[in-house]
Amino acid sequence: MPRHLGFDVPPTLALLPDAAVAKYLGRGLQSGQEGPPQVALRKASVPLPDAAAVRWRTEPVRELLEEATHRFAEDRTAADGWLAPRLHATLRMTRTEAGDGRLWNHLAVVVAPDYVVWRHKGADIAQASRFAGPHYTQCFSRLWWAAELFRDGPDYRPVEIACRVQDVLNTTLRLDVVDHRPTAHALLSVFDSLFSSGVARPGDHVNALSAAVNAAGSTLVYDVLAPDGPPLLDELQDWIAEAEHAPPVPWNRLPEGPDDGRVPAASVQALLPLFERLRLEAPLRRRGAGAGSTAESAREPTVPAPRGVSLDKNLPHTV
Repeated sequence: MPRHLGFDVPPTLALLPDAAVAKYLGRGLQSGQEGPPQVALRKASVPLPDAAAVRWRTEPVRELLEEATHRFAEDRTAADGWLAPRLHATLRMTRTEAGDGRLWNHLAVVVAPDYVVWRHKGADIAQASRFAGPHYTQCFSRLWWAAELFRDGPDYRPVEIACRVQDVLNTTLRLDVVDHRPTAHALLSVFDSLFSSGVARPGDHVNALSAAVNAAGSTLVYDVLAPDGPPLLDELQDWIAEAEHAPPVPWNRLPEGPDDGRVPAASVQALLPLFERLRLEAPLRRRGAGAGSTAESAREPTVPAPRGVSLDKNLPHTV
């Protein structure tokens, strides 16, 4: 991704409606051959309520994206694990704010369409859903939500595990059960053991176990089997407010997230025997010879129809 761009980056993020994306997103932008129609897109954008806040500045995000393209020029998928926690720690917000797809539309179409193309371009173009799509598909939203759902309070190390195999982002992130933190971390514990063992086709195992855990969740109540602690809202709001004075996130070590409560270790341990049994019983769905386990799947994974994680946790919208 070149530092001298063919378009001007606005100084702050804004909200870009889906209708504007549908109107102005064409193959030229999706292929990287054209820049965004800046005048039209800025007119269509809606300012954020606290647009002057430091946390909405685009410069720190652009610096992260440029560093990611240099670090991972030979392995674009590996950029996800590096970028996800740093994007989350840079864009400090509540889940309610992050659930507004217009914010991610603006970041992808107006601020960093070149990164979307670099990261997700196939033979010809980057799919439209990478610019404006569900939270588990959109280029930047999927990374922010992966960090939000898999972090352990301020500890982002579990996020790196989640991003190690693309099927965790492509499949597991879609499921409503990962909104329950002990479930998410018990899944990661099983995944980590699989990855460390060098099992063949780890993505197939991720898909199979994710589907099994999601299906079992329709008859088992995970939050009864493994209760989670209450969210510490004041601590989260303090972390968001500290964005006004926080230094840029570090590049060579993980940043620290909000200290809003750790996942109860006993609850994770309570789920592990069940998930291990489900792993052994879950049927694998082979995706054909030559399908790389770390490559992004060309087809949508087969999972029970998910409701999706809760994007509105009744948290305060602003600080």
